[in-house]
Amino acid sequence: MARTFFIGGNFKLNGSKKSIAEIVDRLNKAALDVNSEVVICPPAAYLDSTVQAVTSKQVSVGAQNVYVKASGAYTGENSVDQIKDLGAKWTILGHSERREYFKETDQFVAEKTKFALDNGVSVILCIGESLEEKKAGQTLAVVEKQLTAVIAEVKDWTNVVIAYEPIWAIGTGLAATAEDAEEIHASIRKFLASKLGDKVAEEIRILYGGSANGANVASFKDKKNVDGFLVGGASLKPEFVDIINSRK
Repeated sequence: MARTFFIGGNFKLNGSKKSIAEIVDRLNKAALDVNSEVVICPPAAYLDSTVQAVTSKQVSVGAQNVYVKASGAYTGENSVDQIKDLGAKWTILGHSERREYFKETDQFVAEKTKFALDNGVSVILCIGESLEEKKAGQTLAVVEKQLTAVIAEVKDWTNVVIAYEPIWAIGTGLAATAEDAEEIHASIRKFLASKLGDKVAEEIRILYGGSANGANVASFKDKKNVDGFLVGGASLKPEFVDIINSRK
């Protein structure tokens, strides 16, 4: 089956009201590939204004994180219900920065994933290994462990997109080759098939997210298991449109 090309833009803790409005305006006016789905994830403070500004039918808005409770005494957290109330439809979960800086465990990421899905928010689920783990040949063991925690909690994967993000490539300018990414993605899909069945595994989109930018995305064009990109810094720049259109 043909999986719809998916491009996520993770703005991280970057941007201002003005700069994000400019990004959205550029997307609204661009001739985006009609066979692509785009989700932009601004900082939480700009979710409302971003949702209000998006007019392109191909672009949705997501949060960068959610909590395992919809409301209550959880100062500083993002509520699934409040995200939906603003009109956002997605959230990024399990990003390596959340795992590293905020000590989120595989189990906690799995619980958040289940809660978001159960409450109507789709999930971009991030997995990936560190440089030390890569050098030790542990890439597949690491991503399988991360996925296993989520598989134990989530039964319906319809609204999950997986983003393979090698930690060693995020923000470093380094990137896996298209061939390396294809090999890892194929192994991830094979593992998913062993746990969830062939049909589910074939339907799940697997994105590459290690320093994807306008200069390197064309090399991934013909890789059958690379279904799109989760883009960091480049999503703040005009080249984000080129990434979206890289398969036209």
